[in-house]
Amino acid sequence: MDAVRVALLREVLAGTEWLGATRRFAEVLRGSVVSHGGGLLLVGTAVYEPWHLAAHLVDEAAWSGTPELAPTLVRHDARPSDPAQLAVGLGRIEAARRGETLLVASPEGDAALLERVSGARRAGVTILALGPGEGELTALAHETLAVPDGSELDLDTVQHLVSAAAGENARTSPRRRRRFRDRLSRLAESLTAPPPPPW
Repeated sequence: MDAVRVALLREVLAGTEWLGATRRFAEVLRGSVVSHGGGLLLVGTAVYEPWHLAAHLVDEAAWSGTPELAPTLVRHDARPSDPAQLAVGLGRIEAARRGETLLVASPEGDAALLERVSGARRAGVTILALGPGEGELTALAHETLAVPDGSELDLDTVQHLVSAAAGENARTSPRRRRRFRDRLSRLAESLTAPPPPPW
C-alpha cells in the first residue's frame, strides 16, 4: 500500500478511533527503538509471517532517515540456506536482551511463540503486540494495539497504518529539533557578538 492509498484510508477512517490508536502505537514503537539505537525484532506465527510489515518498516526507515525502524524479521521456519534477511530463526528471540524491542504481529496466539516472548520479557526486552487484544500475548506486552477478529479493519491494513505513522512521526521530529537548534545558535551568536560601536 503506497502513501496515496494510506492517505485515502485515513480519510475514510477520519472520526474513528483507528487513526489515534495506530499513531499512539507507532509512537511507542518508534520511541522504543530510537531511544535504544535500534534492535527491532519482528515476528508472527508459523502460519502468519508479517512480511509486508517488515518491508514497509524498512521503507519507512529509509524515507524518514530513522534506520532504527528497520526490523529483523524472525521466522519460524528459517533455514541457514535462506538469504540473510530471511535466515533469522526463533533462537534470535531467546538471545534478545534489554534495550531490544520485539514486535509480535499475530492474528492469534501460538503457545510455542508465547514461551519465547515470555522469556524475552524476563530478559528486559520491550514487547509490543499487534493482534487480537486478549489472551496471554496481551498480558505479556508492554503495549498492545488490538485488532479483534471481525473488526472493521484487518491486521494487514492496521500494519500499513502503523508503519506509515512510525515513519511520519520520525520525519517530523528532526525538523523541530533543527528549528530549536537554529534558534539556540542565533541566540548564542547574539550573546557572544561584540557590542556595536558607540557612535
